Amino acid sequence: MEKYIPQEIEKKWQEIWRQEHRDGCKNEDARPPYYVLEMFPYPSGNLHMGHVRNYTIGDVMARYRRMKGFNVLHPMGYDAFGMPAENAAIKHNIPPAEWTYKNIENMTRQQRELGLSYDWDREVATCHEEYYKWTQWIFELFYKRGLAYRKEAKVNWCEHCNTVLANEQVIDGTCWRCDQPVVKKDLKQWFFKITDYADQLLEDLKLLPGWPERVKTMQKNWIGRSEGTELSFDVPSIHKRVQLFTTRVDTVFGVSYIVLAPEHPYVAELIKDKENEAELQAFITRMKNMSDIERTANDAKKEGMFTGAYAVNPLNGAQVPIWIANYVLADYGTGAVMGVPAHDQRDWDFAHEFNLPVHLVIQNKTHTLSIETMTEAYHESGTLVNSGDFDGLTDAEARKAVTQWLQEKKLGKGTVNYKLRDWLISRQRYWGAPIPIIYCPQCGEQLVPEEQLPVTLPTDVTFTAGAVSPLATSREFVHCTCPKCGGPATRETDTMDTFVCSSWYYLRYIDARNTAQAWNPEYAKKWLGVDQYIGGIEHAILHLMYSRFCMKVFHDAGLVAVKEPFERLLTQGMVLMDGSKMSKSKGNVVSPEDIIAKYGADTGRLFILFAAPPERDLEWSEQGVEGSYRFLHRVWRIVEQYMDMLDTAETAKRPYTEAEKALRRQEFLSIAKVGEDIQGRDGKYSFNTAVSSIMEYVNALYAYAGKEKTIQKEVGVEAIRNLLKILAPFTPHIAEELWHQAGFSGSIHGQSWPEVEAEALKVAAIEMPVQINGKVREHITVPTDCTAEDIKASVLQQPRIQEWLKDKTVVKCIIVPKKIINLVVK
Repeated sequence: MEKYIPQEIEKKWQEIWRQEHRDGCKNEDARPPYYVLEMFPYPSGNLHMGHVRNYTIGDVMARYRRMKGFNVLHPMGYDAFGMPAENAAIKHNIPPAEWTYKNIENMTRQQRELGLSYDWDREVATCHEEYYKWTQWIFELFYKRGLAYRKEAKVNWCEHCNTVLANEQVIDGTCWRCDQPVVKKDLKQWFFKITDYADQLLEDLKLLPGWPERVKTMQKNWIGRSEGTELSFDVPSIHKRVQLFTTRVDTVFGVSYIVLAPEHPYVAELIKDKENEAELQAFITRMKNMSDIERTANDAKKEGMFTGAYAVNPLNGAQVPIWIANYVLADYGTGAVMGVPAHDQRDWDFAHEFNLPVHLVIQNKTHTLSIETMTEAYHESGTLVNSGDFDGLTDAEARKAVTQWLQEKKLGKGTVNYKLRDWLISRQRYWGAPIPIIYCPQCGEQLVPEEQLPVTLPTDVTFTAGAVSPLATSREFVHCTCPKCGGPATRETDTMDTFVCSSWYYLRYIDARNTAQAWNPEYAKKWLGVDQYIGGIEHAILHLMYSRFCMKVFHDAGLVAVKEPFERLLTQGMVLMDGSKMSKSKGNVVSPEDIIAKYGADTGRLFILFAAPPERDLEWSEQGVEGSYRFLHRVWRIVEQYMDMLDTAETAKRPYTEAEKALRRQEFLSIAKVGEDIQGRDGKYSFNTAVSSIMEYVNALYAYAGKEKTIQKEVGVEAIRNLLKILAPFTPHIAEELWHQAGFSGSIHGQSWPEVEAEALKVAAIEMPVQINGKVREHITVPTDCTAEDIKASVLQQPRIQEWLKDKTVVKCIIVPKKIINLVVK
């Protein structure tokens, strides 16, 4: 055998697999289907170690399932629209498409060099016309179903990127892409009505036992469902009623003020002609330009101003001052809240900051509360006091009774509120899917006819800063004909949020070359939901929520048979260097290409799987990489050694020697453990312990070869064959090379996973420690089928045990089968 030179064998096998279409998948295959999918990358130009970890995890699962007899769909593509390409176009004066496709070509090469078993015939790129045609078709589907609409709204605006951001794309008050501050701006924008599916998105989390609880909790909190009461306070000075939402209507008698969002539509009337109107207006302007996160953070200072106006409490007729404050948002609830300082800590802090009154209306059942002695708000259960006819009711009873009273007086009603807001999909960018809407002065808003899709991106655009999309600079694109009346019209110049493109790509993979449909519903029925999805926790709210929403719309439209897109989800941890996330700015990036060039792809794959459980962060270690490299050399050498042994091996069938039995036992223990760890238990995957089990088996092979001079040929062949099979999903190149050098036929990646031989796992006898009063004093070997009485008798006959028992009485003999023997003596 030649020396192990990974760079040579990896290139060789990658080309052979490519020519053979080794990893292709046919929809018509009769084997049971299994869909493994990693979140597709943005084509930035180079893979990073986070990509390598994500893709290697998925590749192990795909290769293992093929060996288990499944028809595995394992595709790859590119989330190719977005701001980086447009910014690169501006910087380098090249078309975004040129920059994007060049990066796609490079990243595809890098993925092939990792030996990833993708069906490249199904590759998609969201920027390709044949893809975004169907993204536009999906927009039209939503529009026809009343789920797409346009309105003027205050939006999150990034001055640096010159674009709108969805709420989910604002992280701690900054743009998720560039980390620059986000401000508020009034623009006409397109939205998807994800709020129509809020209850389904919440309720159907129970359909996802294969998802991490952490992700489900994040989605639940983001949807933010709360049951409560909507009620009205009269504002006599402007002859209007302010609508408020509260989950604690039982405390309404304790209201000492109400707060409006600075953007509330009544505020302008309330502050008009007030002495401090200019000061109030300056406060309002400052609040509008702060992000929602900054304004509502728990540690944010509570800021507010009195408007000079009063509202009337509908329950007791009390006049309460109307304030505006930073912590109330216009687009959450009604944009108005009631302040009950005695029973809400935020209100308590605000009242004490601005010297507002505090009214106790919920009394503790076990010890008496008083405003004079309270140091914080009381928000636990209790009995109503100072609440008129409702005194004596429990808080739970009062919530129902007060709500009923309000409904009878037509002053309020029970309702449900959500933190979730409709999905803002408009972007003032060029490099995205154009929104297929035409504006006609005679006919109004019109969809582009389906037969005219796709609305393609023009090339005669200029990239200038501002609120207007670059598409607006193309006269040829903007000016068009109304599809209804045939008169002159104009096109929508916004493009869609790239998350629209990525919210359905898993469907396109199943039918990637279909020119008549986005996907064939029959194929969707076969493949969906995705059996195993893999990606970062950072997508828990954005991509995963949007994908779930879209799937529910597709289900309701009769296009898919399932309500959820991804049955099982693995969120892999980050790859760290010295405790920090790898980044160019920190200068701690390790290039996958450098690892491949020095050690080979198999070493990189093995290390990244072995170094940590997949859901935890992984600390990069050069020593760990070298250790994986040395292990693959050990594999190479032991296969060579056993092939030499097989030249003189016994061919006649005979009973196994004890050494052969021990070797086979470790062999099948490893086969069982590796299979269990790849499949996962209770949503937990253990590729690191799977690799450890393979290493134990290699150690057993070395131990046998170091002591024994011969081996029964059947045992030796089986030992090498099964070693390479269980190694194949992890390190596909070296496993394929050794498979052929050992003389086995076909590709190792076309073989079946080895079955566990139960008989080989049996042992005739085991060694058990013997404790006396909790301390180990001896070890004995007992047959595995020995009874407890036989074991006890054997223990008591041991000379050393008899020495320890001199002048003592055995009170009890506790035997834990196959584990330990404990004698209690006195």
